[in-house]
Amino acid sequence: MNKIKILITDDHPFFRHGIKLLLSDSEMIGKIDEAGSGKSALEMLQKETYDLVIMDIKMPDLGGIEATQYIKRNFPSVKIIGMSMYDDKTYIAKMVRAGAKGYLLKSSGKDELLKAVEMVMKGEKYFSKEVSSALMNSIISDTFPGMSSFDDENVNLTKREREIIRMVAEEYTNVQIGENLGISPRTVDTHRRNLLQKLRVKNTAGLVKYALKNGILE
Repeated sequence: MNKIKILITDDHPFFRHGIKLLLSDSEMIGKIDEAGSGKSALEMLQKETYDLVIMDIKMPDLGGIEATQYIKRNFPSVKIIGMSMYDDKTYIAKMVRAGAKGYLLKSSGKDELLKAVEMVMKGEKYFSKEVSSALMNSIISDTFPGMSSFDDENVNLTKREREIIRMVAEEYTNVQIGENLGISPRTVDTHRRNLLQKLRVKNTAGLVKYALKNGILE
């Protein structure tokens, strides 16, 4: 089994070194590099192949959410775990929408960090307990903007509708969605408007919440 190549991206050297130290003695992990910014991470990905990026959320030149979006569109095989001081549902939802498969707090210990790396590399998702609680409380309390109280598990979506919701959640434009599905941007727009009515949500944020709640992003 090939060892995992990891890129740790954070603007605080002390934190990067700490994460590297926690991971360095694991037998499943090989090379570990560091990037001091989102922009540096993207430059390194152009030159080196990595399996996993551990991504800080807030950085001065290019934030982790924007960097994650770029990575998933240009290096789709690279897995991403978000790390932050914050368990705010907005950050969590944005990272998930951007393409992160895991989200940890910076207070996480070595065992949880290694578990997250292992699960994400297996194609699964991993969220720390605090993060899972924040996300589920948001879903249960219906605090995402744009979502009505409608919650009908019997709504049947076509394969095409599920594909469109997934790409909307990943912030693809109508043009990009159309190119991926072989349909016109106008047809994509029609599907989006029909989905808003069908799911009784008010806007794109409502579609994203529906996708999160029903496992469409998995």
